[in-house]
Amino acid sequence: MAVIGIFSAVDDGYAGTIRTLNINARVKIVANERKETEGAPDFRVMLGATEIGAVWRRIKQGTDQSYLRMRLDDPGWPQPVWANLTEAAEDGTARLIWRRDKPEGA
Repeated sequence: MAVIGIFSAVDDGYAGTIRTLNINARVKIVANERKETEGAPDFRVMLGATEIGAVWRRIKQGTDQSYLRMRLDDPGWPQPVWANLTEAAEDGTARLIWRRDKPEGA
């Protein structure tokens, strides 16, 4: 697992930076005001005025603890990136954690 982002809570969601070998972007996670169905994202990931991802609130199995499941995508990537944003820790930051899925049969 790798921490690829650090975020802080703001009025309408989160603000922070996503950093990988190819990405260094300041983004905002804002409430999805257009949510009309149960399966629609709870938040949108914005890079300036461009939407680059979606976020769903999830509950950790067997607990009442929530986390955010994020999907980032870009036309130049071979596939979307999925990551989990942990709720703010004692220091007030939330961490975006990414883990590569294991190939089938591994």
